[in-house]
Amino acid sequence: MTRRLHALLLPAGALIVALAAALLCVALHVPLPWMIGPMLAIAAVRIAGLHLTAPRGARQAGQWIIGTVLGLYFTPQVVARVGGIVWWLVAGALFAIALGYLCGYLLTLLAGTDRTTAVFASVPGGAAEMTILGERYGARVDEVAAAQSLRILIVVVTIPAIYAALRLHGADPFLAASGDIHWGRLSVLLLATGLGGVILQRLNVPNAFVLGALAVAIPLTASELAGSAVPRWAINAAQLLLGCALGSRFNRGFLKRAPRFVASVVASIAAAMALSAVFAFGMARLTGLHPATLVLATAPGGIAEMAVTAQVLDLGVPVVTAFHVTRVMLLLVCTGPLFGWLRRQRRSRADPNRGPVA
Repeated sequence: MTRRLHALLLPAGALIVALAAALLCVALHVPLPWMIGPMLAIAAVRIAGLHLTAPRGARQAGQWIIGTVLGLYFTPQVVARVGGIVWWLVAGALFAIALGYLCGYLLTLLAGTDRTTAVFASVPGGAAEMTILGERYGARVDEVAAAQSLRILIVVVTIPAIYAALRLHGADPFLAASGDIHWGRLSVLLLATGLGGVILQRLNVPNAFVLGALAVAIPLTASELAGSAVPRWAINAAQLLLGCALGSRFNRGFLKRAPRFVASVVASIAAAMALSAVFAFGMARLTGLHPATLVLATAPGGIAEMAVTAQVLDLGVPVVTAFHVTRVMLLLVCTGPLFGWLRRQRRSRADPNRGPVA
């Protein structure tokens, strides 16, 4: 009974801390307060030694709501516009793969970690997915998971702060299909998008609930069948749950064990953000898309986190979403086979008698 009560109190405590942090950030006019506040607060209390943790399913619930909201931006006109930049979506994904390997090399130089761990710690895919892939190839799982979580935290905190300082809110706005809330239609929409998330999760698709919700909401919106907006309080709650889940990835032990590795990860993330911004500005000149939108679209953050940032700041939500979905799908398909092929090539060059098979 005591263990069960303990398991209930820790998530409840996390939600209380997250809500207090979000309200404080709202009062202080912090950008993206409903996600940044909970994320930093939960991470801070866990690093301080309190074992608060996000409620079970918090990440999936947050992704479900956010995926539904994002799908409502894909009107027929927006779908046509996004379809016209499909090759740029692929270019952005290929850039992300190259960026991951480059930053992995930098991490090896700075931290002295092995190449396998460094690559899977640096490729900007999902934290859980890169950890699983890294384990398959012999990477250090704790270092990959920590680096991926730190990457998302730094990107989510840094970019909104820079955008707020530059007053870029609303620089490239897109309107959702409907601004009115119709509770009956919304219930059907949420049921459908939730079912999409459950199906993709059963199929072991990464980021299942955000991708599943998008897979349902985009066709409905493009066919003008969605019929309702999502209330602001639900969007805020989804951000809070995502922030809780992200903050729960941190703990005191790792930061104490590997300060050099953490410092090196921070440096490699800064390099990744800078290189992504340069790539985004170059793409903006070639495509005519807004630079602020493309910086978000190519930033090394997660799908939900970067798309939420775009949604809150009114910055090209469908473009940002399309870039990150394309990137994640291509990374998940290509990272493992590409790494295996490169490893075999490296071993073959080191020992010509081995032949092409490792």
